[in-house]
Amino acid sequence: MISKRYAGLLGLAVVGTLALSSCAANEAPAASGNSAGSASTLSGNLTGAGSSAQGSAQEAWIAAFQTANSGVTIAYDPTGSGAGRETFIAGGSDWAGSDSALSDEELAGTFASCAPDSKAIDLPTYISPIAVIFNVEGVDQLNLDAATIASIFKGDITRWNDKAIAALNDGVNLPDTAITAVHRSDDSGTTKNFTDYLNKVAPEVWDQPAADPFPYKTGEGAQGTSGVVDAVTNGTGTIGYADASKAGDLGIAKVKVGDEFVAFTPEAAAAVVEESPLVEGRGANDIAVALDRTTTDPSHYPLVLVSYSIVCETYADPAQAELVKSYIGYITSADGQSEAASSAGAAPLSADLASRVATALESVS
Repeated sequence: MISKRYAGLLGLAVVGTLALSSCAANEAPAASGNSAGSASTLSGNLTGAGSSAQGSAQEAWIAAFQTANSGVTIAYDPTGSGAGRETFIAGGSDWAGSDSALSDEELAGTFASCAPDSKAIDLPTYISPIAVIFNVEGVDQLNLDAATIASIFKGDITRWNDKAIAALNDGVNLPDTAITAVHRSDDSGTTKNFTDYLNKVAPEVWDQPAADPFPYKTGEGAQGTSGVVDAVTNGTGTIGYADASKAGDLGIAKVKVGDEFVAFTPEAAAAVVEESPLVEGRGANDIAVALDRTTTDPSHYPLVLVSYSIVCETYADPAQAELVKSYIGYITSADGQSEAASSAGAAPLSADLASRVATALESVS
């Protein structure tokens, strides 16, 4: 059951496409844990780009941080995780927000904003369930398992009254309506997490590995989280996937975990992350999480994303390093995580994970 508090958060407006900057700071409360704006010695401009799932949280974080640090101006462009990583790698931003960690291939390359011979690291910042959203006339509740979700998005199930869907929804009057499955058209960490879940839990149907681009030429593509939500909202017989904070008033399917159908909650999403190992073979300060998608514990919600802040270990410009450390330190602190929970329904980092992130940030220079 989705908590009343979390359900209320889902109706928040989707953040705009471009810079979430200092104009919002004038009306925001000060960031807890930071000194008042008049006492802050920080100054300069900070630019980030990437995850649209982080959008609402970034809006709140930026406003609070700039209020506490009036000499700092921050812009965040929610272009999508793939574009954000590309921008950061090319030196067009000081950090990237990404719903998937850097790949081995990306780590093997160079990073234009980093000092020579320095690499980047992945720091968990934002934990959120991925909601399977739908808009089907006359259907308010829907149960789906991974194999059925995979068959829908692969294009094997094409009508809402298909026997596979009906078998999971006894007593629900499913219409004889064509299914329009909406996926991200851009490279997306949300897509990578969604396809990772389907490949791990229903590999007999979803035979493609996790990837930022949607792997099949089926359904309808839409740009960004807001594009998917808009397409599902304005379509007929539509289904899609999106960060849960953006689901709004759309129907949200329960996902089968073990023998039960589970609605997402921040707590259930956090439980999966807490019990998942880190990716092997990474540097000591690279905190990429290998999510356990195959859990059968119904107190867990395995269709979840961990969104990262990708930063340099050593910056070419020490002044930018100071700003990045201060801002990422705030958003991953207890105060910053509380702000994300209030503004975007995110699940806070566990105490252990937050401590690991703080230690990793200390090494950034």
